[in-house]
Amino acid sequence: MDGPTPNTPSFRFWPDSAESTLNPEDLFMRIILTGAAGFLGSHLAARFLADGHEVVGVDNLITGTGENVARLQESERFTFREHDVSTPLFMAGHVDGVLHFASAASPVDYLEFPIQTLKVGSLGTHNMLGLAKAKEARFLLASTSEVYGDPDIHPQDEEYWGNVNPVGPRGVYDEAKRFAEAMTMAYHRVHGIPVRIARIFNTYGTRMRPGDGRVVSNFLIQALRGEPLSLYGDGGQTRSFCYVDDLVEGLVRLFESTYSGPVNLGNPDEFTVRDLAEIVLEMTGSESEIEFRPLPEDDPKIRRPEIRLARELLGWEPKIGLRDGLEQVIPYFREQVEGKDARARPLA
Repeated sequence: MDGPTPNTPSFRFWPDSAESTLNPEDLFMRIILTGAAGFLGSHLAARFLADGHEVVGVDNLITGTGENVARLQESERFTFREHDVSTPLFMAGHVDGVLHFASAASPVDYLEFPIQTLKVGSLGTHNMLGLAKAKEARFLLASTSEVYGDPDIHPQDEEYWGNVNPVGPRGVYDEAKRFAEAMTMAYHRVHGIPVRIARIFNTYGTRMRPGDGRVVSNFLIQALRGEPLSLYGDGGQTRSFCYVDDLVEGLVRLFESTYSGPVNLGNPDEFTVRDLAEIVLEMTGSESEIEFRPLPEDDPKIRRPEIRLARELLGWEPKIGLRDGLEQVIPYFREQVEGKDARARPLA
């Protein structure tokens, strides 16, 4: 697996043989969070730290960034382990929760790292469940709406089994997460581990990697650079976009709940991808044109979460609409473009 770039900040590492140096009486929980250097993982880690918990972040930095880690290290309650969780992770001391967020999560990333994506979804999930079992800790799996594949029901609820092509290029991510869910429930049924499964729909916000290839980041960077926006197909496919602050609130509520089945977390407001492109052009003041490209294989035609279960169990629903969320994130992407020459990364 790829290591950190030469410019990666120095980290505090948690030695395998060391106990926590913090007084347990001053802590609410000690959390192990894989994928902590990534977009969602870093936001969730920051929330746990703000709530007074201790967080041990674990990441191999294949898609996570040292900048996200350095920001978290401003708290004495955060420690970093550079580690590929596809191999066993040994952790001294007590652990209250294991949250497994490690994985490439955008098409350009999991198509570039297909075997690593399958391994972190299978071996990585197995290893983290084993750690939770050994520590008698609660476990949360970051799953995805991609378990529904190219759905033939709309909106998608948790009882829908999905429509996935297991041998298509997207199958490396879809099936890795489906296997991870099956493994999680097996550990729950056989070993009695308290588990939570979050099926996460499209999410956006600050700390997204500019070159992650997601539609929001691609459109914003292309618009801010004055480049054509890459639109696949006719743009009629639909997506639902959840701002990261809303998503993190849902994740925390799910982790603190007692429900062991999968729960959809996402914003049920539905937009066509063409709608998103036009909103981005309007809000950035860009004069970029739209460039139509072939639709990728197995690209879902519709995607919208049914969040009735999250409303009833967690008292949760998103509060930030698409325009309000974009208003918060455009300055971040403008800084990435103007200060770091960030570039979009559309599918080839």
